[in-house]
Amino acid sequence: MEFDDPWWLLAVFVFDVTVRIAAIIIVPRNRRPTAAMAWLLAIYFIPLVGVFLFLLIGTPRLPRVRRRRQRAINEYIQKATVGLDFGTLRPDAPEWFTSLVTLNRTLGAMPLSGDNDAHLIADYQASLDAMADGIRRAKNYVHVEFYILQSDASTDNFFRALEEIAARGVTVRVLLDHWANRGKPYYRATLDRLDAMGAQWHLMLPVQPLRGKYQRPDLRNHRKLLVVDGEVAFMGSQNVTDSTYNLPKNIRRGLHWVDLMVRLEGPVVNSVDAVFLSDWYSETDEILGGEVEEFDLTRATGDLDCQIVPSGPGFEFENNLRLFLGLLYAAQRRIVLVSPYFVPDEAMLLAITTACHRGVDVELFVSEEGDQAMVYHAQRSYYEVLLRAGVRIWMYRKPYILHTKAFTIDEEVAVIGSSNMDMRSFGLNMEISMMVRGEEFVREMREVEDKYRSLSRELTLDEWTKQPLRSTVLDNLARLTSALQ
Repeated sequence: MEFDDPWWLLAVFVFDVTVRIAAIIIVPRNRRPTAAMAWLLAIYFIPLVGVFLFLLIGTPRLPRVRRRRQRAINEYIQKATVGLDFGTLRPDAPEWFTSLVTLNRTLGAMPLSGDNDAHLIADYQASLDAMADGIRRAKNYVHVEFYILQSDASTDNFFRALEEIAARGVTVRVLLDHWANRGKPYYRATLDRLDAMGAQWHLMLPVQPLRGKYQRPDLRNHRKLLVVDGEVAFMGSQNVTDSTYNLPKNIRRGLHWVDLMVRLEGPVVNSVDAVFLSDWYSETDEILGGEVEEFDLTRATGDLDCQIVPSGPGFEFENNLRLFLGLLYAAQRRIVLVSPYFVPDEAMLLAITTACHRGVDVELFVSEEGDQAMVYHAQRSYYEVLLRAGVRIWMYRKPYILHTKAFTIDEEVAVIGSSNMDMRSFGLNMEISMMVRGEEFVREMREVEDKYRSLSRELTLDEWTKQPLRSTVLDNLARLTSALQ
């Protein structure tokens, strides 16, 4: 058949029209208007590439089986924790805080607990060593779950601690994200070391179609947590790897990551462990442990109210985004946001600018240097509207990447965890966040923020408006691609 045959041309025309009509019907369903428009533009202007990408990454949900497991886990946690004593809560909670607790409980299942102790660890190597110290005190089990887990010179103490307790007969269970680790430095050596110590380990969200394991390949389990005997937990933004991530391109540029972890004791440790247990079940079909036990409050040494908020494509709603929006609208005096990848959706951008217009002081900490070009440029596209609204933008000086994910409002409530403030963390990544009520914890956060401020420079509107046109065009193009979810 010749390509100029009228029947061939007619078939191509019919196929093209069919694809366009089908796209209008299929793409917008249960999708943000901006995301739907981005996908439609891609399909209309580059049909073959657009359709291929949509089929590959156009479904921002885990497979139905995994979502069903997550719902079952949520129902179990909610039923098992009814009536349990989770410590004495701080008095005089604002009404908005109580409503946010209800929101988090409804969407993420985890209860609010009192009598918790939480302390920040802002030094990169110190946090790795603190986790190693916690591991060495284990008597029964250690649960390790990190987006990136590498055995290298910086993490050797961490791995030696695991080897020591495993030799004593302590159970070591490990989860690490498949796609984030495969092909990276020390990947095979890390797995070999886990095998040699006798750890039980599994890859999270594996993309292994030949083994019958497949989901959208850019979905990630981005959580970072460690639980020791249900008594001590660590969580935050830091992966278990060298501060350069051992990547040659980072080493050439002299890049080092700056992170923030929190050490926890008290009833909230059970909630952190429940997140690990749910992920273990999702990957293995194995249910660990029995009924959720009441924490022995005689061991409690703190006075903080804490609530864990898991989020990700296994949930029906964007749990972390809804929490952040609630806090932004609740703030009365001050908001401080720290996010290495800041690509807000329309709702979050509106909430931030509205806070400025309400007279709330808003500060945003980001990195001066970017490690991911598309995200870096998409983030920059929001600077002008933020600056014009009154947001003070602090740029952490290179060659450091400020990787902390934190959020404080006024002087009483803070959030810390693994979640960035971007559309990937809201819709595609499995994350863990913790909301904390307590002036003493916020004071610790303020000390960290002050340190970050001293190591940053403030971006002004006058400086930003002098950006060359090519930078503006590149930033805005990157912003368009960020909506492809």
